Amino acid sequence: MKISVDEEKCCGAGQCVMIAPGVFDQRDDDGIVILLDENPPRDHHEAARESAGVCPAAAIHLREDA
Repeated sequence: MKISVDEEKCCGAGQCVMIAPGVFDQRDDDGIVILLDENPPRDHHEAARESAGVCPAAAIHLREDA
C-alpha cells in the first residue's frame, strides 16, 4: 500500500489521526494532515483504508498495488 495526501484539499477534521495515529498526524498551527508513513506496515492498512473512507475532503489517496 502506498498513501498520498492532498494538503490543499485537507480541511483539518482530524478523523484520520484518530483512526490511524501511526500513519497520520496534524500540523499544530492549522490542523492540516501530515503523512507519517507513505508505506505503512500491513497491520496499519485497514485503519488507513478507513481514514481514506471517512475523510470529509477526500484528501487521502491509497494505492493498494504499491
